[in-house]
Formats: sequence, structure tokens, C-alpha cells
Amino acid sequence: MGVPLRQQITVAKYLLKQKLAGKQKYPLVLMLEPLFRCNLACAGCGKIDYPDEILNRRLSVEECLEAVDECGAPIVSIAGGEPLLHKELPEVVEGIIARGKYVYLCTNALLLKKRMDDYKPSPFLTFSIHLDGNEDRHDTSVCQEGVFERAVDAIKMAIGRGFRVTINCTLFQGEGAEEIAKFLDYCNELGVEGATIAPGFSYEHAPQQDIFIKMRDSKQLFRDVFKLGRGRKWQLNHSSLYLDFLAGNQSYNCTPWGNPTRNVFGWQKPCYLLVDEGYATSFKALMEETPWDKYGNAKNPKCANCMAHCGFEATAVDDAMRHPLKAAMVSLMGPKTSGSMVEEKAPEYAVDGEPSKARRTIPIEAVD
Repeated sequence: MGVPLRQQITVAKYLLKQKLAGKQKYPLVLMLEPLFRCNLACAGCGKIDYPDEILNRRLSVEECLEAVDECGAPIVSIAGGEPLLHKELPEVVEGIIARGKYVYLCTNALLLKKRMDDYKPSPFLTFSIHLDGNEDRHDTSVCQEGVFERAVDAIKMAIGRGFRVTINCTLFQGEGAEEIAKFLDYCNELGVEGATIAPGFSYEHAPQQDIFIKMRDSKQLFRDVFKLGRGRKWQLNHSSLYLDFLAGNQSYNCTPWGNPTRNVFGWQKPCYLLVDEGYATSFKALMEETPWDKYGNAKNPKCANCMAHCGFEATAVDDAMRHPLKAAMVSLMGPKTSGSMVEEKAPEYAVDGEPSKARRTIPIEAVD
């Protein structure tokens, strides 16, 4: 796992504190969106479909830091939109670091070389660069040529200056295991700290709807990738049990309160991905007023194919806390890549006009 020991210890202490306090719902990562404006219009994005009066809004430095204090999560992921378009972002980042929080600044890197002097290398700051695969795949995903090359140049500059750098990769329809494996090899060659990788969420407002991968196909794709990855020493910024979940070996419900979102509208219900479910006026109100039981793969059609880490990583971490030996074994051996997958919960909502309550097991032919 490509996460420094210092950060792992900080998060472990935080988790233990929540457990000792008897808390059932607590945040792990604050998703902070200080703006929605972006300098790209990606095919799979559902975050920029707003009129100009919304795209021109910004959270102030004070609002950002109030959200950090209110939430209390040990990690803050600054997303958007494109965060580097926010002129006061350096002050926001500085304030978060001063609070002893770990910051992942998510960016497409088009402005990173120009803005890099605004930041100082720190063990608390990571540039999380968005790359959806190798050059052709990424430039197709972001609907603009040359973006991959510019992002890689920025990655090399940031690493050369001593910054922590990770890659955030989203997978879409049509990608094969060999292609993904070669991309992860390339991430190693670049020398980044690690990579996050997950299937794209099917945003209702995304301009292209045929690019998202169904859950069953995602699980088989990850099995094929992990089979190719044995011995290749990829650094993946995920818990072992989340990777096992991606491979169809764990049956999890999402825990959206683990990654609460604060943006220009308020505290987003229930998670970073569902943009039309309403907003709370405070983090406390978000936790107390959100009807959490309405959401999840089997409970809401909007969640049907979601396997995103912002929904399931916190679940996997909680499972690891409860079953450390299981987590250690998966970490040591890697996810299982053959045999039957775990049961998928059939939808509790109506499908084609008929309610469904059945459960089924997906058999996978064993492969040596």
C-alpha cells in the first residue's frame, strides 16, 4: 500500500479513538469542493453541469477551514471542478496543514506547473493527479489532446521538487486488463507514491452514459488486472479489503458518511457522487438528518453499479479493524482472482415494474 507509515499511524489512532468512543458513523475523509468550475469537460463528469452563476461561486478560505474543523476527519481531499482555479487555495491548504490534517489536492495538472510555487513540499500535502490510463485513453476520456503529456510533465516536476504525488485513475467501458496493467507499470516508472483506481460512477448528468462499466464486469476486470499484477509491485493507495471488494470477494454496503462532502451548496446528501439528493446546513445536520438507509447498491437505483472508493473504502477500513487477520491475509496474498464471487444483493427497488428481493451467487470458472 503506497501510504507513508506516519500517515497510516495517524489514521489508525483516529480510527481507534472513534471505536473506543463507541461511534458507529464517523468521517474518514472530508471531500472539500471549493468550486465546480473546471478547465476541462470530461465525458464522464457529472460535476460541471451547472449555469455560470453556480460555476462562478467559490467557498471562502474561512468556509473551507470551518468545514475542516466541523468535520474533524484526519484527511481532506480537495476536489472540484479544478481546485487550482481557486485563487485562495494556497491559503486553504496552508490552513488545513496547520491543523495537522493530510491534504490530497486533486487536479488535472493543467495549471500545476504554473501554480507549483504557491505550495511547499510537506508530508501533509499530496498532489493527486487525475490520469485515466495511458495517453490515448486519458486524452479521449478528458476530450482533449495533449492533456496526458502536460500532466506527466507536471508530475515529474512535482516529484523533482520533493512533493508527494499520487495518481487517481478512473476506469471506463472498453478498457482491458493488459492495458490497465501497463498503465500501473508506468505509474511505477514515474515514481509516484501510489495510485487509486476504481470504476467510474455513472453520474446522471454526465454527457456520455455509455462509457460506464456494470458492476459484474468491473469485478471480473479487476480480477483479471490483479492476476496480471502478481509480482509487479504496484503501489495502490487502497486498503487490502477494498481491493478484495473490487475483485468480487467481499460483500459490502457503502458507508457514505465516511467521506462527507462540503461544497458551494452546503453539506451534500448523502455523498460526493449523488448530486440531486439535497444539502444540509452543517456537518451535524448532515449526519443526523440524512436518510442513510435509502442508499446503497440494493436500495437505490442511482447506486446500482457504484464501487467507488469514496463509498466503500471506509467500509473496508472498518472491516479491517474488526477482522485484522483477514485484512492481513489479503494484504499478504492479494485478492482472490478465481472461483465464485460473493453474493450480490438483488435490488429491493422495482426493476421493470417488479420488486425484487432475491439474492444470487455469481459463479466464475476457475482459472489457473
